Amino acid sequence: MRYIAPARDAVHPSVFRLAPLADWPEYAHWLESADWPSIDQLNTRWPRDASERFVTQTSELLADGLHYEERIAKRGLVATRDANWHDLFNALIWLRYPDLKRALNRQQVTDIELFGPRERSRPQYAQTHFDEAGVVAIIRDPSLLALWDTHDWHGLFWRSRSAWLNGGIEVKVFGHALLEHALTPGKLLVGKALVVMSRGEASAADAIASCVDAIAHRRLLRDPLELRPLPLSGIPGWHANNEDEAFHLSAACYQPLRSGRAYPAPLHT
Repeated sequence: MRYIAPARDAVHPSVFRLAPLADWPEYAHWLESADWPSIDQLNTRWPRDASERFVTQTSELLADGLHYEERIAKRGLVATRDANWHDLFNALIWLRYPDLKRALNRQQVTDIELFGPRERSRPQYAQTHFDEAGVVAIIRDPSLLALWDTHDWHGLFWRSRSAWLNGGIEVKVFGHALLEHALTPGKLLVGKALVVMSRGEASAADAIASCVDAIAHRRLLRDPLELRPLPLSGIPGWHANNEDEAFHLSAACYQPLRSGRAYPAPLHT
């Protein structure tokens, strides 16, 4: 069933104090005020040398005949609907992770040229999944990857709960649809993850840069099976019920590993 976001005045302010929406304090006013930010306000946050800008999606704009991604690549125009949660969150992702968005856009446009705007190849499915529901998971404790590989969710989220609190594993949300779904309290969120093993003092920014490079060189997002499901609702603070062990034994977002399913090796920083 297609998700329908709540009306702006129906979103309780407490939602923005919970993960993942609590991770966007620099845009809190845009998210929590009674009024939607204007396109002009969104554009004030671009750096001066940015090649993109947000524009209102109108019939006149769409008459240029370009695919949404082609319009970004060729004209630098990110079509954005007014008063729309989905497009607002997409704008925030562009502002926080412009290099990752650009690398993804370039790959999307290349594949549109190869397969056409109406076909959906496996690379295009992978790109869409990451764009809408993607996360970058930075792992600093290698033992956690084995738990994830086998879908040992109880081990990953409960027995290793401290790793989520002390930096053994860190998650950065990239998919704007995930942020939109988080407007509904208690919704079980599952991300589509790219995994980066981090050694030494490598930061989250370093991990993001590794993903940018791999996507730009078409080493990633060539098949949806590259993406690991990550039940975000198991992370401490991401769901009200996950402080109890029972949640990690029966949560509907915890799916078993399918027979024959194997995951690719992670990136490294």
